[in-house]
Amino acid sequence: MKKAKLFGFGLTALALTVALAACGGGKKDGTDSTGGNSAGGDADHSVVIVTDIGGVDDRSFNQSAWEGLQAWGKEHDLKKGADGFDYIQSNDASEYVTNIDTAVSNGFKTVFGIGYLLADSISTAADANPDTQFGIIDSVIEGKDNVVSATFKDQEASYLAGVAAAHTTKTNTVGFIGGEEGAVIDRFEAGFHQGVIDTAKELNKDIKVEIEYAASFGDPAKGKALAASMYQKGADIIFHASGGTGQGVFQEAKDLNETGSKDKVWVIGVDSDQDKEGKYKTKDGKEDNFTLTSTLKGVGAAVQDISNRALEDKFPGGEHLVYGLKDGGVDLTKGYLSDEAQKAVDKAKEEIIDEKITVPEVPKDVKE
Repeated sequence: MKKAKLFGFGLTALALTVALAACGGGKKDGTDSTGGNSAGGDADHSVVIVTDIGGVDDRSFNQSAWEGLQAWGKEHDLKKGADGFDYIQSNDASEYVTNIDTAVSNGFKTVFGIGYLLADSISTAADANPDTQFGIIDSVIEGKDNVVSATFKDQEASYLAGVAAAHTTKTNTVGFIGGEEGAVIDRFEAGFHQGVIDTAKELNKDIKVEIEYAASFGDPAKGKALAASMYQKGADIIFHASGGTGQGVFQEAKDLNETGSKDKVWVIGVDSDQDKEGKYKTKDGKEDNFTLTSTLKGVGAAVQDISNRALEDKFPGGEHLVYGLKDGGVDLTKGYLSDEAQKAVDKAKEEIIDEKITVPEVPKDVKE
């Protein structure tokens, strides 16, 4: 497989995608099985995303992909539906194969699997449908000329989140909540943990990092329970990389902050700017926000970029596209960081880009 880095990618494109609202799914009158309008006009190309169980309203990974596809459709004046662009919602892992088959049978020319959990299903479908173009996000499928793979250096943005957390914590305990264990979430955990450790040394602090996994990207109740336990143990900042499960993390932080039962607690968002999730009212009725910052991942911009290439008959089949800090594929929002914390984040970002800092991709390589 050819491996290529996309330079000049930038999160400017991502900013465009997040300005678009996510649409709902489900079968309605006048729509096809994907929830799209089958009466859409003619198009030179059609693209569909098949979500994982988080769905297009997960306020994170899948939603970012859908917003990117909507931006692509708007750019080319295409309609939502089988003749333009659409999504197919997966409510359970058992639906991946069926949903991908539906996408192919509905005639979509490019089919994206959003998330590494769909990799096996995309690979099988690519073998069975050599004339259809497939994309897999957050995984690598090798040896297939009709499949493009897109991955992100999540560990780099997560390292910056660790720097921010170490500068902000008052209790010297921070937490990480992952969705399902695997290579992708390993990158988030490893980067965040190393960022906290390195910064703690610089600040002469002793900071504890609590780490838990929910074993799901779609279980807000489990996310809330894990967050409650971490905050109870003294954590005042939690970085989640758990998709829809993270909604529970935000809910627990909101409950604690609104009741004022303890000092303010924070959440670090993932994949897109989750600032809106942190809005709350204090006990005395004042508006405030507890989303300290968010790691950004250009999933939507990657979908838009690949879709444009496909439209121009330049589909990068067989390639592995890698997006990192250097080319703007990942980043960290300003959020509510102090000037000191932001300065430290900017310095770390520059050193990662200049390769003065090498961020580990797996937790076992984190250096205490």
